[in-house]
Amino acid sequence: MQKPAQFRFNEDWMAVFTGFIVIVLTIFIYEYVPSLPLLFSPKEKWSGTEFLTGFLSRPNLLRIVYIFLFFAVMGWIGIKLTGKRTNYFFGAFIIIALLAILAQVISTNTLIKSVSLETVFFSVLIGLIISNTMKLPDWLKQAVQSEFYIKIGLVLLGTTVLFSNIMKAGALGLVQALVVVLSVWYLAYWIARKMKVDKEMSTMLASAVSICGVSAAIATSGAIKGDHKKLSYVISLVLIVAIPMMIFMPYLAKWLGLSQEVAGAWIGGTIDTTGAVVASGTIIGETAQKYAVIIKSAQNVLLGVAAFAISIYWSYTNKQAGIEKPTARVIWDRFPKFVIGFILASLLFSFALNEETVKQAGDTIKGYQNIWFSMAFVCIGLETRFRDIFTAENRRPMYAFLLAQLFNVIITFVIAYLLFR
Repeated sequence: MQKPAQFRFNEDWMAVFTGFIVIVLTIFIYEYVPSLPLLFSPKEKWSGTEFLTGFLSRPNLLRIVYIFLFFAVMGWIGIKLTGKRTNYFFGAFIIIALLAILAQVISTNTLIKSVSLETVFFSVLIGLIISNTMKLPDWLKQAVQSEFYIKIGLVLLGTTVLFSNIMKAGALGLVQALVVVLSVWYLAYWIARKMKVDKEMSTMLASAVSICGVSAAIATSGAIKGDHKKLSYVISLVLIVAIPMMIFMPYLAKWLGLSQEVAGAWIGGTIDTTGAVVASGTIIGETAQKYAVIIKSAQNVLLGVAAFAISIYWSYTNKQAGIEKPTARVIWDRFPKFVIGFILASLLFSFALNEETVKQAGDTIKGYQNIWFSMAFVCIGLETRFRDIFTAENRRPMYAFLLAQLFNVIITFVIAYLLFR
């Protein structure tokens, strides 16, 4: 007698479920039991003995243990319900968690912070070093679930993308964000395709250049079910290129005699990581920093809309064999459900909660989001070998990215000058 097929939950829906459990519990704890150690207060930076007195203090270590134990249980439930093997999951998850913590500790060091290298960069690097120097045991692979962790992180990311930020930017900020995102995305995609970069990589590159760097690349990869190796390469490009831009753009703005408003809007619309935007704006002045952050926030708000549009376009244009036009059912089946979770989380924090809860719970959830992303990119590193990233065929995407970024700098300069001079 044939065994009945086991019912499996969709991984996207499990990511939405897990993300909202984290969101709802965080809000509940802040409202009713704020003394619980599950609340996370991410440390901005540390140096010297602060590591011993802060990070390695008993209360902080206990908090880390409680948080990762909770995440391990949520991860195990999600993986189990999707029908994957989980008999060694908890032991493997501990290893992934420790590597993610190591990446977080390195990235928050004062010296590292000064050059704006983010946690995801060190997460990928740590994973790459391990995967290229030793063979991963099979039991560890049970917790190497990069796509699942990324989707959870993206749902949590929705809580930081507030529609109120667009209102702070005002009409001019909204105009710049829309014009830059639409024009630069199309131009970057066109350049990449002309240089014979494949459609998948071109889409991720265009989103990274035009919207908000790493987050946009991650969201786009999730929306089109992209190759993790390609995503890792795009993120590496974003983070490496952001460093010289962060250093030289403020001095170029001063040399050109730009006002702080124009300089801030230019920097906020071109540099692809929020940390680098803040650092670069600060070099010019307080007003420049304010405008840079507002413009970057306005572009960040468009991330959910962009991911939704890209996922619909991708589902419609990538037809199954033998089907002339995909039906509404096919589009729905292919549509990444985490985008729905992202938008719902954004709406919840934009309109349904009071300002104090949004600030307090939002800061904690952002810390959780960084943890899930960090674990995801440790896993991507563990799944990737250097020879897969640094190959001759990857030169074209690099040249396409650099050329698109150059046009981004020029287009955004013109728009910022016209709107904010």
